[in-house]
Amino acid sequence: MMMLSRSVNAKVSNTSIMMVATRFFFTVEAGDTVVFAAAKGGLCFGAPNKLGHWVRAPTTVHGVSVVRNGSTLAMSEKENKNDDVGSSFESVGGNKEENKVVSYWGVQPPKVTKPDGTEWKWKCFRPWESYKADLSIDLKKHHAPVTFLDKMAYWTVKVLRYPTDIFFQRRYGCRAMMLETVAAVPGMVGGMLLHFKSLRRFEQSGGWIKALLEEAENERMHLMTFMEVAKPKWYERALVISVQGVFFNAYFLGYLLSPKFAHRMVGYLEEEAIHSYTEFLKELDKGTIENVPAPAIAIDYWQLPPNSTLRDVVMVVRADEAHHRDVNHFASDIHYQGRELREAAAPIGYH
Repeated sequence: MMMLSRSVNAKVSNTSIMMVATRFFFTVEAGDTVVFAAAKGGLCFGAPNKLGHWVRAPTTVHGVSVVRNGSTLAMSEKENKNDDVGSSFESVGGNKEENKVVSYWGVQPPKVTKPDGTEWKWKCFRPWESYKADLSIDLKKHHAPVTFLDKMAYWTVKVLRYPTDIFFQRRYGCRAMMLETVAAVPGMVGGMLLHFKSLRRFEQSGGWIKALLEEAENERMHLMTFMEVAKPKWYERALVISVQGVFFNAYFLGYLLSPKFAHRMVGYLEEEAIHSYTEFLKELDKGTIENVPAPAIAIDYWQLPPNSTLRDVVMVVRADEAHHRDVNHFASDIHYQGRELREAAAPIGYH
């Protein structure tokens, strides 16, 4: 009698679970593989839905509420039909060798190809974000500090340069990495603050949010490139964390107090970057630093020839810094004229 009662209870429990699964997660049809297994804190079930996606949800043994969890790793149609219960559970749990992820929500990244039809291998940027750097830009342009804020911005950058010179000396690969971790902060901070300002005031930004975020993204791509050339040591990584934390908060406060000062300081910071990359090129020309082949990510990002070298990479990065110099000095000039950035069209895509 007791055995019969347990059997009836088990059938009722399984039927209840299937009803919940059918209502909230997927439709189980004849021939579908349904997997039940004991799990910590309750019972787990899983089955492929109509899209071929495996869905599983834990439920308690005592019939307490089911927790929805609809995003899982994909199984191929062949695996859905032919795999046994053991291999099915492995796919539900996630195969480490499987890179493709199929979402319950149907969000799928598009297949991207190069102009020649070959597959695009980079996830951090797309072909339409790559470009040819303008190497003809004037590298010697300089804004002479006149006002008090200009002089303050100029000497702030000069003071910050001394500890960098002492720490890195002529290790320009590591120096470039440190420089880019700092240089990528202002664009993000400025774009974020302009974004919030636009929301508060119900007004457009003149494209400056996009322009500043483009600058931050471009600087980050510089970092991703130099990561392929120089591997930072543990203490350099720790230094990056410290410097980034301090610089982010300082620049955030500075931008709130005076955008004209903040942009002017970045303009001078980019002038120092131009100087640093010029010294980098001199060391490459002397042979002090080996002129290794350009990283693949740099070739695709800047549309460089396949046989490009590290020297070519430094050339295009230096040109980028010169463009950032112009944009930030221009932004500061707008503020000095008593106007807001949105009143002047932003130089979007200025490379």
